[in-house]
Amino acid sequence: MKSFPHQYAVSATGEVSGAVITNSRSCPSLLIAEPKEFNGTGEHWSPEQLFTAMVADCLILTFRAIAEASGFQWIELACKSEGVLDRVEGINRFTHIEVNATLRLANGANEQKGLRLLTKAENQCLIKNSITAQTSFTNTICVMD
Repeated sequence: MKSFPHQYAVSATGEVSGAVITNSRSCPSLLIAEPKEFNGTGEHWSPEQLFTAMVADCLILTFRAIAEASGFQWIELACKSEGVLDRVEGINRFTHIEVNATLRLANGANEQKGLRLLTKAENQCLIKNSITAQTSFTNTICVMD
């Protein structure tokens, strides 16, 4: 890992209507638009979906790094994330993000260690630690035959 501080640059361009084109150096462009809840078509990712996805994605990437550093073997971490957007004191904001995580392990793997590392990833998740919305995590360990 490079030393801190890290900087991340993106650019976004939008016209009177249609999707916003979002770019970041060597990454593919993203088309972003209003969700159906804000009278969009629902054909493109919305900022609201991306915000909710960030918590799940960050949990998986944080767990990956922690598991690797611990020499822990695992198969898959699948997360479903649901965000609640509400109007609070006249301002639209996310009030809660719920993540349901299922960690799949090979038969014979240390389930307790997997759960412990998953909890550690929750506590170290950069995105979770950077937002004001309440977050909750439900973890399930699934051992494959």
